[in-house]
Amino acid sequence: MDKDRIVLHPCPPARTEELISWKPPPPEWVTLNSDGSVHQDSGSAAAGGLIRDHLGRCIAAFACNLGICSITRAELRGAAEGLQLAWDLGFRRVRVELDSRCAIHLLSSNAHSDHQHSAITDRIQALCKRDWEVVFYHVYREGNKCADYLASQGHYLSLGVHSFPVSDPTLMYWILYDVQGISEPRLVMNES
Repeated sequence: MDKDRIVLHPCPPARTEELISWKPPPPEWVTLNSDGSVHQDSGSAAAGGLIRDHLGRCIAAFACNLGICSITRAELRGAAEGLQLAWDLGFRRVRVELDSRCAIHLLSSNAHSDHQHSAITDRIQALCKRDWEVVFYHVYREGNKCADYLASQGHYLSLGVHSFPVSDPTLMYWILYDVQGISEPRLVMNES
């Protein structure tokens, strides 16, 4: 090896520690947190989510067993099922929070119907075109714990979408965790 040769490796992006927690929506809005889950060993997929008001109260929760699919499809199905639930409950201002950058990208880009998830993204876009306000946000998983729990529970249910009891003790624990504003540190890449 040539001793005079210098090899430059790109520096990893700088990271800053941030405290991450769930944030309630403004009054007159609700937040839909949803998530997807796939077991690596079996490929079993599930999704889940909940709708909360500006005080953090859980209005409705759901979990679904999706059979076998990719994690991106599971994330998108969670968003679609949650949006349908929010519409059916009569909410017309909805913040959708997902911890999947890929799902957010597919929903916010002007991607044509030529990708593997086009059927579900088309369904979500059709829901969003109804007479209501829907805004999508990427959140870190530390701020999406309730939805993560619900998605994990979907694996133990029969195929399909199921209403989930808001009185479930573990769900109540995570809701209280969020309402109290408990935060967790996370290293976040600096945007430059």
